[in-house]
Amino acid sequence: MGKGQSAGIDAGQYTQCDKGHLVGWNHPRGAASASLILAHGAGAPMDSPFMEQMAVRLAARGVAVCRFEFAYMAARRQGMGRRPPSPQAQLLAQWREVHALVRQQATGPLAIGGKSMGGRMASLLADELEAEALVCLGYPFHPAGKPDKPRVAHLQGLRTPTLIVQGERDALGDRERVAQYPLSPAIALHWLAAADHDLKPLKRSGLTHEQHLDEAADVIAAFLGGLSST
Repeated sequence: MGKGQSAGIDAGQYTQCDKGHLVGWNHPRGAASASLILAHGAGAPMDSPFMEQMAVRLAARGVAVCRFEFAYMAARRQGMGRRPPSPQAQLLAQWREVHALVRQQATGPLAIGGKSMGGRMASLLADELEAEALVCLGYPFHPAGKPDKPRVAHLQGLRTPTLIVQGERDALGDRERVAQYPLSPAIALHWLAAADHDLKPLKRSGLTHEQHLDEAADVIAAFLGGLSST
């Protein structure tokens, strides 16, 4: 969590919705081509610079983005200090509740996804929730430093149309290693050159983080925009 982010909630942008979930919307100026529920990763909140920049970029490209905060992260805002992620069952239960609430509000296609852990939790539920699409940013194909323990079993039979935007040198799943995994044909991978888990490229590549965030937003918006025509 960056400096000041524990108190970074703007009351005008983030609200307590039904069942107490902390949520925030970024709406496009015109009609939305699709809506995306975007969950944060394990260590940074829903208003981290990465999440904020991605939501703003997607809204500018016609995608309505709903961010929410897992309960363990929301507790940090109440002065409870840093906490590890909740058990998987609790994370999935919260995902189900948020999806049910947003489904009532959203019009048109509704996709789910997230950054790192948030995207992985979404991937475990995508078929169950009958999501129109799944979007993962920096999918953690294996735990840090443990490439011998892949998290891909459920991805082999995934039926939901899926886009994974991944850095070529992501320490949780680089291009060479991911190529070895038997992934579902429903999954499309978009690789960002020389990028890490946060989609940041090496300086010597001549590319910038902003360029990669723009590219990620472009491919996600195009992917989700295609849902309304299918």
